[in-house]
Amino acid sequence: MTPFQQAPPTLGNQYDDDRVLRSYLAQVLPGDMLKEVEESLREMGRLAGADLYELQLEDRLNEPTLTQWDAWGNRIDKIEVTPLWRLAERIAAEHGVVATAYEQKHGSLSRVHQCALAYLFTPSTDIYSCPLAMTDGAARTLLNSGNQMLIDRAVPHLITRDPKEFWTAGQWMTELTGGSDVGLSETIAKPEPDGKTFRLYGRKWFTSAIASQIALTLARPEGNPPGGRGLALFYLETRDEHGRPRNIQINRLKDKLGTRKVPTAELTLDGTPAQLVKESTDGVRNISPLLNVTRLWNGISAVSLMRRGLALASDFAQKRVAFGAPLSEKPLHRDTLATLQAETEAAFHLAFYVAELTGQSETSEILENDARLLRVLTPVMKLTTGKQSVMVASEVLETFGGAGYVEDTGLPVLLRDSQVLPIWEGTTNVLALDTLRALRGSDNGLSPLESAITRCLEIVQDERLADAARVVRSALDHAASWLVYAEQAGPEVLEAGARRFALTLGRTMELALLIKYAQLSHDCAAARRFASSGIDLIF
Repeated sequence: MTPFQQAPPTLGNQYDDDRVLRSYLAQVLPGDMLKEVEESLREMGRLAGADLYELQLEDRLNEPTLTQWDAWGNRIDKIEVTPLWRLAERIAAEHGVVATAYEQKHGSLSRVHQCALAYLFTPSTDIYSCPLAMTDGAARTLLNSGNQMLIDRAVPHLITRDPKEFWTAGQWMTELTGGSDVGLSETIAKPEPDGKTFRLYGRKWFTSAIASQIALTLARPEGNPPGGRGLALFYLETRDEHGRPRNIQINRLKDKLGTRKVPTAELTLDGTPAQLVKESTDGVRNISPLLNVTRLWNGISAVSLMRRGLALASDFAQKRVAFGAPLSEKPLHRDTLATLQAETEAAFHLAFYVAELTGQSETSEILENDARLLRVLTPVMKLTTGKQSVMVASEVLETFGGAGYVEDTGLPVLLRDSQVLPIWEGTTNVLALDTLRALRGSDNGLSPLESAITRCLEIVQDERLADAARVVRSALDHAASWLVYAEQAGPEVLEAGARRFALTLGRTMELALLIKYAQLSHDCAAARRFASSGIDLIF
C-alpha cells in the first residue's frame, strides 16, 4: 500500500483565476480599453502564479544583509537584497507597476490599471510593494511641488520602464520621538553657503527600503519653530557616484515580525546633503501627497494578500480529504471560506474605488464633492482593509490546520506580512482621528459619503439585496447621528469613539459597493453574507 502523501496547494494564472478582479474591470473599463490592458494583466498573473511564486518559496529563508565595513576598515554600509527582490525590481520596472499611472495612456483609469498590476504582483514578491509605493508617492509629491529642478532630476528615473535607469524612493519620517507625532522630529537642517543645499543632522529610527537611491525626509531648518509647521520637506540622494553613502551611517537593520525582505534600517544623518522640495516650512503638509499614495498602496496590498490566502486555501480544500470527503465538500468549511471571500470582496471594492477617485484627482477630472470624498475615504479605506487583511490571513492559516503554522509551507508569511498593514502609514487609531479631521475640514460633513452610497444603492432592483441595502442605510444614519451627538458631547467622547466610527464608515461603504457590483453581476452571495457580518460597530 502506497503511503499517503498530501498534495500542496498550487496557483494558476492569478489574473485568469480571479473572478472578482475580472468582473470589476469589465464593469469599470470600456471594452476597448480592457482589451488593451488585459495582455499586461494576464502576463503579470502568469508570473505571480508561476515564476515569482516559485522563486518566493525558494527564497523563503533569505533576508537582506548589511555589511558596514570592508576588509580594509572602510565604512561602506552596503545592503544586499535577496534574489527574489532583485527579480521583482526588474519585473516591476519592465511591467510598469509604477510607470503605468504616469504614462496616462487611459486617463484617470490608468491608476486602476496600475493598481490591478500591483494587486497581482504584490503577494508573490514579499512586499516589494513597499519601495514601489514610496517611489510612486515620491513621484507624485515631486510633480505636485513644482520644483522643476528636482522633477527633471528624479521623476524620469522613478517612472521609467528601463530597469537600468529605475530608481526607488524611501520615506524617512519616523524618529525615536515617534512616527505619528512627527512634529517632535529632532533632525536639524543647516544651510550651506550656496543657499540651495542643506546638511541634515539627526537620527531616523525606522527607514524602510533603505537600498533606494533617493529619499524624501522631514527636518527642521535651523531657527524654525517647534512642531509640525517648523519642519520642511527635503530631497536627498542616498549614495554618491562611487556608491558610497552620502554622510549616512546605517546603524543596523530592523529585526521585524514580518516584511522581512524589506531592508528597514536605523540611520544617523551626519551632514547628509539635501535640497528643499518646497518652502522651508509646512513639511508635513507638503509630504501629504506621498502619504495619500502609499495609503492607497497599503489598501491594494491588503486585498492582494487576502486574495492570495483565499486562492491557496480554496485549492487546498479540493485536495485535502478529511472524514471521507474533500474539505471543499464539507458545509462548515465552505461556509468559512465564503465568509472570508465576502470580507475580501468588500475590501477589494473599497480599495479600487479609492484608486478610481485617486486617478480622477490626478487628471483634474474629479468633482469637488468627490475630492472631499477622497479625503475622507483614503484613511477610512486604509484602516478598514488593514484590519480585514490580518483577520483573513489568520483564518486562512487555520483552514490548513497544522500546516498553516509551519514555516516551510510558505503560509505563515501571509499573516506576518499582513500585520504591517494596520501599522504602516498610520495606525488604526491615528487614521481614525485623521478621518475626524477630514470631516471637520469640510462644510458638508458626511454628505459626500452619503451621496456616493446613494449612487451605489439607486441602481439596485434585485430583491435579494433589499435587506443588505437596509443595513447600509441604518449604519449610515447611525454614524451621522453619532457624529452630531459626539461633537456636542465633547472631545473625549468624540475621540473615544473615533475608531468604531471610522470602521463603521469603511464597512458601510464596502457594503454599498458590494451591493452595486452584485446588482451589475447578478451575484449576490458576498453582499448578503457581508451584510450580516457586522457593519455598524458604533455603540
